[in-house]
Amino acid sequence: MIDLATEYLGLKLQSPLVASSSPLTKDLASLKRLEDAGAAAVVLPSLFEEQIAAEEEALDQFLSQGAESFPEAQSYFPEPATYGMGPKAYLEHVAKAKKSLQIPVIASLNGVTPGAWIRYARQIEQAGADALELNVYFLATSLDVDAPAIEERYCSLVRDVKAQVRIPVAVKLAPYFTSMANMAHRLDQAGADALVLFNRFYQPDFDLEALEVTPNLKLSDSDELRLRLHWVALLSPRIRPELAITGGVHTAEDVVKGVMAGAKVVMLTSALLRNGVSYIAELAGRLVEWMGEHEYESIRQMRGALNAAAAAQPEMFSRANYMKVLGSYTLQAAETRRR
Repeated sequence: MIDLATEYLGLKLQSPLVASSSPLTKDLASLKRLEDAGAAAVVLPSLFEEQIAAEEEALDQFLSQGAESFPEAQSYFPEPATYGMGPKAYLEHVAKAKKSLQIPVIASLNGVTPGAWIRYARQIEQAGADALELNVYFLATSLDVDAPAIEERYCSLVRDVKAQVRIPVAVKLAPYFTSMANMAHRLDQAGADALVLFNRFYQPDFDLEALEVTPNLKLSDSDELRLRLHWVALLSPRIRPELAITGGVHTAEDVVKGVMAGAKVVMLTSALLRNGVSYIAELAGRLVEWMGEHEYESIRQMRGALNAAAAAQPEMFSRANYMKVLGSYTLQAAETRRR
């Protein structure tokens, strides 16, 4: 019997298929459907630093204004911010999810600045989360902030959060570092238990008729997987934190590639939004079929088979591959024209 079991963040999982943070993990009904479909774990939507700050500011204003009018004012609280799940509602969501599900529940915090919001990591742990993912999404636009300052902000964030909790902490990163390998090493030293590669960079578009900047969310496809494979294959034999792939996983072959690069789990968002929650079961079935056809008995047997330490051509992960790719394209194009 083919064994899909794996481990991630110290959690025993029935397969490497994890439902990543998305609208599908925002309510209990969807979470139950994900579990029933075979998701090995779920990552809840992020609690944003801005949501915490907005709610606390609203509370401060409400209490100070109310105290001037009547003594009982401090027994009232404002409604959470309308643009997202506020801190109180988020902690309740974590607690309800943990109570309702048998699979691990991974909470998510999104923020980049040191501050009181970090204490919510401890409250999330107390609410029952099995692990915490730091969804660090920071676009440096200031002319005065240099790369070392940005990198230190990430590392300080990890150290501060690790000081607050005992549950494992993963860090979800974007790929835009001058030295990704060094950054991964520094996050390792800061105490990160896992790295999730990579956060997608959501870029706005221009509406030329209205002359407005508009949001533009496009689901991923399998082509996005290559960048993730490259870095997971390079890092998996060299750093302590476990590695997860998010972005570009759509087929059983994509899952196999991720595991062979060295990932402990692959995370699904776009594939589920496009194909529905039941696609997890279909993907697991195809994965078992592929492994059987290629005589693999377990996920553990496959893991790392194509990382930089095990690959037959490790130079393909380095600069030497640049010339080979260009030369390959030229030969392929010439062959196509001859046909």
